[in-house]
Amino acid sequence: MPTAPDKLPTAKFKLPPGFKVETWASGILDARGLRQGDKGNIFVSSLFVANKVYVVPEKGDRKAKVVIDNMPFATGIALNKGSLYLATNTKILRYDNIEDNLDKPGEPKVLYDKLPGGTDHSWKYLRIKGDKLYYAIGAPCNICDPGEYAKIYRMNLDGSNIETIASGVRNTVGFDFDPKTGNLWFTDNGRDWFSEELPNDELNVVTKPGQQHFGYPFCHQGNIPDPEFGWGKKCADYVKPAALLGPHAGSLGMTFYTGKMFPAKYQGAMFIARHGPWNRTTKYADITVAWPDGKGGAKTETFMTGFVENNNYLGRPVDFLVMKDGSLLVSDDHAGAIYRITYTGGK
Repeated sequence: MPTAPDKLPTAKFKLPPGFKVETWASGILDARGLRQGDKGNIFVSSLFVANKVYVVPEKGDRKAKVVIDNMPFATGIALNKGSLYLATNTKILRYDNIEDNLDKPGEPKVLYDKLPGGTDHSWKYLRIKGDKLYYAIGAPCNICDPGEYAKIYRMNLDGSNIETIASGVRNTVGFDFDPKTGNLWFTDNGRDWFSEELPNDELNVVTKPGQQHFGYPFCHQGNIPDPEFGWGKKCADYVKPAALLGPHAGSLGMTFYTGKMFPAKYQGAMFIARHGPWNRTTKYADITVAWPDGKGGAKTETFMTGFVENNNYLGRPVDFLVMKDGSLLVSDDHAGAIYRITYTGGK
């Protein structure tokens, strides 16, 4: 169940000086992906708890309305020219003129129905750039030879011409394009049951689409050969991470900040949701910021904390949306809420 509005952890969050966070919407079971339509509606996806896509009006009471229901793994969403693209674990769909048909979206066009399904790492995260739709197929396991899994792909917006963009990607649930270079950056979740402290999740950048392998299942965090699959392999043969994001961090949504409200330091930076470990003894979750260093790497620092208290989750961040006024929305699937971060100045 979503956390009651008066029990949300909003007041416990800590941010850098001059920033403010408030509850923007609540009562949204399993709130995951965030995207905005041309008419201002905020679309919110979910995972296997809710199996829904919601819409929240930008103004007014901000009460979530179910637009698509009973859709297992309804996690990957993107908006483009009035159409809602929705990816489950088995198919990619398109609902045209969605904002004019919120009460009755109608039957979607099936763009692709050959996704492998399954449960492990099978949910999707979508981005559209130009005339291409980007998505990933996660590894169907904790650690295994993934075959055609563990890759980032792109297709034309009609579902044709599928291309591999990156290989050796265990499970990315967050990626975005650098507005300066156009390069695709992505978070990647490291394998489990290696140790409590290893390996780290990764932040990676694709500089040669279709030509780079990021290590899975042979090498983890750029410098640890896998005990089984790394035998006879060299970590030097794979692309090293741009940054390490912490052991079992559950690094999910990642968004470049393209607004003007935040100080210049944050303009062009990546905001990363560290959702937190599911099986690590010591829990942690936060919002981290990363800056490309221009050399293929990135520096990181913590931005917002307060999601964990007494080693229990109060909330768990998932995804971001930069609003037209430069504020930043953050979804929280644990509490079923969306927070709004603004910059008010001061020291």
